[in-house]
Amino acid sequence: MATNVADGKAKSKDKNKDKNQNKDKRAAVQTPDDRMTLIEHLAELRSRLIKCALAVTVGAVVIFGPLWDRSLEFLRGPYRDICTKHASWKCEGNFLLSEPLSGLLTRTRVAGWAGVVFALPVLLWQLWRFIVPALHAKEKKYAIPFILSSVGLFLFGCYIAWIVYPKSLEFLVGYAGKGVTPIFTADKYIGLLTLMMLAFGVAFLFPVLLVFLQLVNIVTPRRLMGWWRQALVGILVIAAVITPSGDLPSLVAMAVPMEVFYFAAAGIGWLLTRKRPKTALADE
Repeated sequence: MATNVADGKAKSKDKNKDKNQNKDKRAAVQTPDDRMTLIEHLAELRSRLIKCALAVTVGAVVIFGPLWDRSLEFLRGPYRDICTKHASWKCEGNFLLSEPLSGLLTRTRVAGWAGVVFALPVLLWQLWRFIVPALHAKEKKYAIPFILSSVGLFLFGCYIAWIVYPKSLEFLVGYAGKGVTPIFTADKYIGLLTLMMLAFGVAFLFPVLLVFLQLVNIVTPRRLMGWWRQALVGILVIAAVITPSGDLPSLVAMAVPMEVFYFAAAGIGWLLTRKRPKTALADE
């Protein structure tokens, strides 16, 4: 009789243990779909979008208002430098206002893009906070590196575009021949500079995407290294397509760092995934 009671207690403990383990497993794989309805998802998305819009608006208002004159003088720097360097061009580095509305439209456009740049950390953080509930604890630890690396690489791309822009202007104006005086309108000049900075900034996020693809096991470092020849050619073609000015200095300034980033991303991916079992790799 005592033996039967003991066996019953043991079986009861085993059942409770199994239930607790199953409960823990369910909690470990729990996703927002288990906790949030569609309406709650939409409400969360609206909240994130409102915060992003407010951050961009604050940055745009600051540039449009008190910092506009300093911003315009800063953006005029490459134009002024090439005019000083090429005295034969007889340009003074001042913008031409061709239409009454050009000044207001240019100021609004520049303020808007500057607001996006200044709000970039907030935008990336809100994006991460929206998707993070669907991730496991091991994946959430990449939040801060993801934000910092994305912001840093984007700003680095903008800086490279800023450095290479005078060379691009020289290259493009040089094709016009002798006896040409380059007098740019503010909207065309700043529009091209803005496009270049955005193109370089987005292109320089390329290694973040590669590292992410390795973390989710879509590609592996070994496979990336096996594709290096095709990757170098592909990067060169992509740089030629997305460079707004289409000039040789911009092409080189974009393609060379991206090719370096390709190998750096493969190395970082190897460091982050080297402890995985070989059977977990996508190319095994």
